[in-house]
Amino acid sequence: MKIQVSEVIVRFLENLGVKSIFGVPGSHILPVYDGLYDSSIQSVLVKHEQSAAFMAGADARVTGGVGACITTAGPGATNLITGIANAYADKQPVIAITGEAPTHIFGKAGLQESSGEGGSVDQVTVFDGITSYHKLIERTDYLASILNQAAKHLLSETPGPVVLSFPYNLQKEMVDETILDEVAFSRPTVEPAIAGQYIEQSLELIKQSQRPLIVAGYGCIRSGAQDLLARISERLNIPVASSLKAKGVIDERSALALGSLGVTSEGYAMRYLEQEADLVLLLGAGYNERTSYVWDKKLLQGKQLLQVDNNAQHLEKVFLADLAIQADITTYLQALESGCQEQQIAAKETMDIASFKHTTQQQTDAAGETIFNQQFDHVKAFYGWLEKQFPDGLVMFDDNIVFAQNFYLVSPEDHFYPNSGVSSLGHAIPAAIGGGFYVDKPLFAMIGDGGFQMCGMEVMTAVNYGIPLNIVLFNNQSMGLIRKNQHQHYQDRFIDCDFVNPDYAMLAQSFGIQHFKVENEQDLPSLFESVDFVKDINLIEIMIDQDAYPNYFSRR
Repeated sequence: MKIQVSEVIVRFLENLGVKSIFGVPGSHILPVYDGLYDSSIQSVLVKHEQSAAFMAGADARVTGGVGACITTAGPGATNLITGIANAYADKQPVIAITGEAPTHIFGKAGLQESSGEGGSVDQVTVFDGITSYHKLIERTDYLASILNQAAKHLLSETPGPVVLSFPYNLQKEMVDETILDEVAFSRPTVEPAIAGQYIEQSLELIKQSQRPLIVAGYGCIRSGAQDLLARISERLNIPVASSLKAKGVIDERSALALGSLGVTSEGYAMRYLEQEADLVLLLGAGYNERTSYVWDKKLLQGKQLLQVDNNAQHLEKVFLADLAIQADITTYLQALESGCQEQQIAAKETMDIASFKHTTQQQTDAAGETIFNQQFDHVKAFYGWLEKQFPDGLVMFDDNIVFAQNFYLVSPEDHFYPNSGVSSLGHAIPAAIGGGFYVDKPLFAMIGDGGFQMCGMEVMTAVNYGIPLNIVLFNNQSMGLIRKNQHQHYQDRFIDCDFVNPDYAMLAQSFGIQHFKVENEQDLPSLFESVDFVKDINLIEIMIDQDAYPNYFSRR
């Protein structure tokens, strides 16, 4: 039986497990949209294609599956770039299906033609550096091979975004429906057990150490190793610090949690790493600019280093390790736990972490190095209310990471998704909407007023699809990070950082959503008594003094 290529594309997405696809239709991609009409996939109309890619990335993060977005040719495809770059930096399995002008007008300057012929925009080349795989498909005789390659990249242990561009006429060509029989949709088999010598060497390093420290990255979460990590930490009495993206990898209320490591944190983890640890177990963490305090060499001096990552590119990327192991984190920790039991490794006599935090806080207060002064007390109190209000957990997509990083203790019931990847302003709202199709807990998007104005119209996407969402808008009438840098490094020579905001109460009314304003701590009880965080779409505006700056130094 023959079917259209457009139907093959839809079935391909279904076989990948795609449940929702985010995008904006255009004439060059309508055959695929028509195929979506009777499919099991929900198509979601967004307001801008960049948001479609952000939503697809969030879909992948929340579900653990493949996220999908779809656009027309030309500007539809090029508008995806930042979102696809974000997926590439975050190694998210996101597939983008884009249209293209029909092949018979290639090189003739047809409307939105982007084949690269005749001086037109080369749509494929545009995505060259930000995809794991990309292809403009001009014939059907190798379609199965291309789809197989695309699936291979999306389902890999180290996935990345895939962009496939289909000319309009190709979408309408007929092919045999068995074409997908040639595509492998199964994930790679689990890697074999870790070589015993690596476990023996790991155990020996742990036995020799006095005060080991685990630095856990997102690889632990992606591997589903949270419970294993907590068990090993508790069994051996080893404190755990996390990268920002792995915040909550163990319960941050637990006695061994040091919080996240990074330049925007209060510094418990950094001080323990620098002053106390003699062995660092870096598990699934890339040790990037933020985590490493801009690669401060003092942090790792005089310590032994054990690094485990499933991605060989991350191993010893910025330092040499005493032991570097390429392995899945769960597989490694299972073998390590068994080794600890067999050898009856004794727990370490680690200092009391609560006392260490208290002493550290006293020292930072005395030195005037506390990140937040009293001008941020109402923000701190807001996060405290969130913890009390939602003991069963919430889902948080966060652009303004500096607040949650320090004020919110992530529990196993929570799902915390900081703005990582290329760290694009405006990410939180579309990402929360993309993830919101699959969550059953209160959903929050934390965002500044500058970021909101980049993506604010996506609020109507939440309205259109009935996605309950709490948008927490930090209003300081400025691009806060830029203003802070110009204050710290450029003698208050403020330029292009301040702006006038709309009346957010009226804006919320025009959207048909609820609006609440928080100016001080006294406003919080009535806020949490009156807001329906579960069923409504709410815009919660938290006012912050324009001249109040977190006390940390970022790069100039």
